[in-house]
Formats: sequence, structure tokens, C-alpha cells
Amino acid sequence: MSDAVVTRFAPSPTGFLHIGGARTALFNWLFARHAGGRMLLRIEDTDRERSTDAAIAAIIDGLSWLGLEWDGEVVYQFQRAARHREIAESLLAAGHAYRCYATPDELNEIRALARAEGRPPRYDGRWRDRPASDAPTGIKPVIRLKAPQEGETVLEDKVQGRVAWSNKDLDDLVLLRSDGTPTYMLAVVADDHDMGVTQIIRGDDHLTNAARQIQIYQALGWTIPAMAHIPLIHGADGAKLSKRHGALGVDAYRAMGYLPEALRNYLVRLGWSQGDKEFFSTQEMIEAFDLAHVGRSAARFDFAKLENMNGHYMRATQDDDLLAALDAAIPHLPGGGDALAKLDEPMRQKLLAAMPGLKERAKTLIELLDGAAFLFAERPLPLDAKAVEILADGGRAHIANLAPLFAALKSWSAASTEAAVRAYAEAAGLKLGQVAQPLRAALTGRATSPGIFDVLDVLGREESLARLRDQAD
Repeated sequence: MSDAVVTRFAPSPTGFLHIGGARTALFNWLFARHAGGRMLLRIEDTDRERSTDAAIAAIIDGLSWLGLEWDGEVVYQFQRAARHREIAESLLAAGHAYRCYATPDELNEIRALARAEGRPPRYDGRWRDRPASDAPTGIKPVIRLKAPQEGETVLEDKVQGRVAWSNKDLDDLVLLRSDGTPTYMLAVVADDHDMGVTQIIRGDDHLTNAARQIQIYQALGWTIPAMAHIPLIHGADGAKLSKRHGALGVDAYRAMGYLPEALRNYLVRLGWSQGDKEFFSTQEMIEAFDLAHVGRSAARFDFAKLENMNGHYMRATQDDDLLAALDAAIPHLPGGGDALAKLDEPMRQKLLAAMPGLKERAKTLIELLDGAAFLFAERPLPLDAKAVEILADGGRAHIANLAPLFAALKSWSAASTEAAVRAYAEAAGLKLGQVAQPLRAALTGRATSPGIFDVLDVLGREESLARLRDQAD
């Protein structure tokens, strides 16, 4: 094995790539890229009943959308079952494991007795030192690790610090089930070793697994990877993250109109700090990332912060790049299909022209698309309640007066239409807003929009005059 850093992201394909998993993948990816190493992807699909092809596809799609490229081929844990069995058999041959013939009823009795006596329910090691001649007929045994019974199992965790478990509190875990299938604990150790993993970064819900896995490494005489157990993500209220807080799949954030680079930046700041710096380019993340600045307390997920960060990224993105991001996102946005059907080249040019005003008012691509609805709208425009009220309250008279002034303009631009409106308002003794609002209602069907003179410019003379005439009547 080389000395190069190798991390891995190892999700179970029993559901979507949730936000906590995405952050774990990001931390692994950044750690590897910072060190000039590799991040591998392993799909832990040993739970055959719950693992699905759809979940595997969602995980791979989610990682790709976030820009987290893994190195090499995807490893599927289930396909390595023969290797896992081989390792269990080698432990058996070396005297570090043994066959256990305890029946399910016996194991239930052990647990019941432990509960009655107020002890944790642990296997009592009854087959640990019994000779093979005692083996009953007709019962398929499991293979258990002959775990150390004295002293401590110690982990010098890169985030949690020194963690120690008393060996007397850890029982002999099952390595191979009676049907010959490997357990999760054995499979993880075997795969991490064979894949050359040097650094494990995962959620601290796996911390108790670390003790078990360290014992397997020690029994095999293998080098134990460095480990870092990162705190889980909680909701803004400090409670365990649930769907109401944002424990959704990465695909849901895509459908909510977030930019992948904004979500990536938000996730890196969940539990990792670099002074007061909030915004990081991908290269800055890679250069700065380390485990020393990962906190030990749970990070709090805050949708408002994510929205604000996304809004910042949208405003900072070049207009044509933002149009490309919208292009990629539209098939995943609610109602995006309607917009996609109308997004021909002339409409794309209008959208690009409107982008400066649209992105200033939007925090997500959904809001951006919603703000652009006036471009896609067909005459006669549907009016929302506020627009109806504005036009009914004297607004139509202003529209009727402005339409011929606009028609007479020699050139059509934001500047020329603004000059005409200001001249009209001044002559009528009105404030600019008293004229601009009826214009906005007539041209967009709403009371809010990008700057109204930008709207006139983007729609063009012909479409603007047609919409005004519709509402002047």
C-alpha cells in the first residue's frame, strides 16, 4: 500500500443521499483533495431487503450534482461477500474467532436475564472455549470474534480526541451469520483494508462501531486507519435533524432551486470553521480544509442561512453561467416543464437580458424562474389580486396616456422609456411610483418585478405596447 491519503464515502442504499451523508462525503472529498489523495465510493448494499437500485442511482446522482467526484470504480460491498467469508475463516483458523451454536431461544434468555439483573444485554461467551466435539447436530453456527476481555480498546480520534472502551463491556461480536453472510462490522473492516483506506471520516453515530472494528483489525494484525467521527447535524432548534428541519435528500434541495456550489459551501460550514470566513470557492475549501477545525458539538441546520448563502451565490454568478445553471435545473424544478417548453433561443436571450434584475431579487432558482414568469406569460396576461387593484384604482388611465407616448419613441431602451415616464409623471404632478406601479401591473400581472424600465427593455416595444393596450381598454 502507498503512503498516499485514501478516504472513502460508504453510504447504505436504503434511501436517498440525505444532507448529513452529503456533508460526510464532502468532508472526505475535501480531506483527500487537500492531501493530493483519493476518495473512493463504496455502496454498502449488504442489506438486500432494503437496498434498492433507485437509491443507488439517487446517491450517485446526488454526489455528481454536488461536484464530488470519486476516484476509481464504485465498490459494491455485497459483491465482496466471498472475501468477507474468507477473512472470517482465517480468523477462525488463527484462533481469533470461534463457532457459536447458541440458539435464538438461548440468546433471548441471555438478554432477558441481563435486563432482569439491570445489565446491558451482552452475549455471555458460552461457546468461546468449548471444544468442537460439543457441537450439536442440526444447528448452523455463527462465527464470533474472540474479543479481548481485559484492558481497554482505545481510539485516538481526530475529532473526538481519546475515546476508550473497557473490554469487559464489549462482547464477542458475530462476524459471519449462520447462513454464511458477513456482518456489517466484518465487511467494513475487510473493505477498508482491501481498498487501502488510510482515513475514515464518518458521523459520530458510528463511534461505538469503531471499538468493534478496531478489535477486528487487531485480531487480523492489520494497520488501523486513522478515524474521525464528526458530530451529527441538528435542526435550528437543537433537536435531532428531522424532515421538518431539512433532513431531506440532496435531490430535494436541487428541486428547491439551490445551486450545488452554494449547498456545498453551506455544508462545509456545518461543523467546520475557518475564522469568520463564510464564503469559500472550491479551491479555497480544498486548501483550507482540515480535521483540526471540525467541532465536537452538533452543527445546526438553518434554512434561512442556506437561502441567504444561495442568494449571495446567485448574485455573484455571471449571467450566462446562471442561465446555464437554470437550464440544468429546470427539469427538476416544480412546474419547470412549462418553462422548458417555452425556452427557445429568443426567450433565452430575453431571460439573459433580464438576468441582472431577476437575480437581485431571488434567493433560489425557483424564485428566479418565478420572477421571470412575466417573460413566459401569454397575452392577455393573468393578473394577481394586487395588480387588479392597482389597475382598478386609476391605473388604467395612466396606461392609456402612456401607451401613445411610448409608441412615439424613436428608440426603445430602459433609458428612453424612463425619460418618457418621468416626463409624464412630472407633467401630471405625480410621484414616479404612482405611474410605475400601474405599468408594472399591466406588463407583468404583478405588483412586484425587476426594475420596470428593465422590464420594458427586455419585453421590447411590440410586446410592451400590446400588453399595455390589453389593460388600457
